[in-house]
Order: sequence, then structure tokens, then C-alpha cells
Amino acid sequence: MEYQISERLSALKPSAIREIFKATTDPSIIPFAAGNPAPESFPVDMIRTFTREILEENPVVALQYGITEGYMPLRTLLRERMQNNYGCVRPADDLIVVSGAQQGAELAAKALCDEGDTVLCEDPSFIGVLNAFRSLRIRLKGIPLQSDGIDVERLEQALRTEERVRLLYIIPNFQNPTGITTSMEKRRAVYALARKYNIMVLEDNPYGELRFAGDDLPHIKSMDEDGRVIYLGTFSKILSAGMRVGYALGPSEVLQKMVVAKQGEDVHTAMLPQMIAERFLKWDGFDAHLQSIRALYRQKCGRMLDGIRHNFDPRIAYTTPQGGLFLWCTLPEKNDMLAYCKTALGKGVAVVPGTAFLADTQGESRSFRLNFSTPSEEQIKKGLELLGEIPIQ
Repeated sequence: MEYQISERLSALKPSAIREIFKATTDPSIIPFAAGNPAPESFPVDMIRTFTREILEENPVVALQYGITEGYMPLRTLLRERMQNNYGCVRPADDLIVVSGAQQGAELAAKALCDEGDTVLCEDPSFIGVLNAFRSLRIRLKGIPLQSDGIDVERLEQALRTEERVRLLYIIPNFQNPTGITTSMEKRRAVYALARKYNIMVLEDNPYGELRFAGDDLPHIKSMDEDGRVIYLGTFSKILSAGMRVGYALGPSEVLQKMVVAKQGEDVHTAMLPQMIAERFLKWDGFDAHLQSIRALYRQKCGRMLDGIRHNFDPRIAYTTPQGGLFLWCTLPEKNDMLAYCKTALGKGVAVVPGTAFLADTQGESRSFRLNFSTPSEEQIKKGLELLGEIPIQ
């Protein structure tokens, strides 16, 4: 039978990251292409204890349908935390639980954008959300990144010249894929431009809890005076990626439409993971757990940076992240990045080509992404030695 694929999906291709990730299932491949939290970061014993307690004390709630907005005790705790710790909650805001922050981004775009509308994003940016936007037939316009975040001059130029701009998608902390953090000055500038040109900001912060160097910076949402910022958070990097528990905080009017869209997708986020997440936030060991993850990633990132300095051609540029899971390497001119990535895989090291993260699917890049959370320290050492053997023009 010949199948007629919908126009929405016919032009979409499988995520390059997910395809490369398949290679990392081979234990002989060093998984610099992965994006998973470190296996040792999962609080397995705590999850086991909380699961047993929930199923003993409140099994019906854990196993039954829930409301689309999410488990109320978890929503209450998250709202209090976002206000008390970060000053992010306005009286007109609401908070809902979503099945991972990526779903929150997709629901926000569904609520705010029509087919053919334009979403501005950092270039490069997270492929999962970019593909979610593409599936809605939204036009993407990438804004170049600088060492301290999005290029605000190019951002304003796009706001002046691009048609039907509805939304800016931004990852201010330890950005995926580059590891770059947006400076305080640029956070203020982004919000000021959003007000000036009357667009919404979608602030995605999956890595914010993973700072292991430098000082915390205020969320863009904390600057929100007129209800134009939607903030996305997640438990994926601090509790469990597989549980798929995230949350969205933003103006109630928009979140109500996101709830309607979610009802058509998955009815609600699974109840048992939400209940585990609620107990996790109340756990006496919560802060110590975060500190242990930060210490782990500080160590692993340090190992990767040391390996790059020792093994790489000095003409290869790289970022120095203050947190998160990734760093970004750029080959000198006249080097073929895709050939480099193919050679790396042939040597048993999987890295992600930079073209996977571009807003323009036909764009060019000399960069590639490295992940330091998934591989062991031994793999980091060996993998960088192997990459250092690849000739650079």
C-alpha cells in the first residue's frame, strides 16, 4: 500500500540526535552524542521508598486518572518555590504540570501561534523543541548566539523585519547545545524588546538547577510585569528523565488554552511520577541531592575541558559552561564538520553535528556538541584522545 503522509509531518525527518543516539547503545561507542543525565545522579533508593509509600498510602490516586492541570499538591509546592526562591509568580499567573518541558513548549506554541506564524529562537537551539514547532508548521527564524547569549541587535532587526512574529524561544542557562549562559544585561534586553515589539517569551530552563560555577542569574520570568513570559521547568535533570514530569508557569489565560491542547494529547501527566516529584521536593535530602549532582558535573566537565586542552588542535574553539550537560566545539575554517563527525564515529566516538540544531535545516555549521554527563570519566579521557587524533586542516 502507498501511504499518504500528512503535510505537517512529510517534511520532517527523525531527530539527528536520536538517530546518532542509537549508535550509543553499542557499549563500544563512547557516547559524547548523548544528552542523558548521569546514571549515578538518579536517587534510586529514594524513588523506591517514595513509590512504596505512595502505593501503600494512596494507591487509587496514583493509579487513577487525574486532572489535566496536574496533581494539586505538586502544583502548589512548585508555585511556592518559584515565588519564594525566584520571585517569578504574578497574581494572574497559573502553573500546570506537563509531560516534560518539551511538551510545555509545544503546547505554548499551539496556544499562541497559527500556521505560518514566526517563532524566533537562538541559533543553534534545542532540536526537540525546534521539531515540535516545525510539526505545527510554524516558521523558525534563528538569531545568532554570542559568548554571552543571543545577539540582541540581530534580535531587534528580526523583530522589525520578520512577519507575524509571535514568540521568542530562549534557553538562558547553559544552553543546549552550546552551554552558553545569557548575561544579566541581555536578559533585561530580551524582555525590553519583547515589550517593545509586543511578543511573548518562552523561557526554557531545564538545566538551571545544574549550576556548578559562577553566580545564579534571575530568570527572565522574574522581570515579567505584564504577563508575556512563559517559564518552563522540569524534573528530568534532577530526579528522573524517564518520568517525564515538567511544568509551565505563565499567564492563566494562555495556560488555560495549553490545558485544552494537552487534553487532546495525553489527558494528563502520569499521576505516580507527579506524586513522587511532590515528595521529592519535600524530601529532607533534596538540597544535598542537588549539590551532589552539581559536584558530579563539575568534575566531569572539568575532565572534558582538561582533555580538550591537552588533546585538541588549539585552533578548535570551545565553550566553557558554568553548568548543564554540554559544551560546543567549532572547527577552524576549511574543515568539513560532517566528515569530522563521521570519522569520529568510525573511531568509536559519537558526537552530534552542529547542523542538527539550526533553525534553517539547510544551514551550514563547523560546530559539534559534546556531552559530559553521560560518559564515564574513563570514557571522557579516552574519547578526547581519539578525537585529538583526527587531522585538522
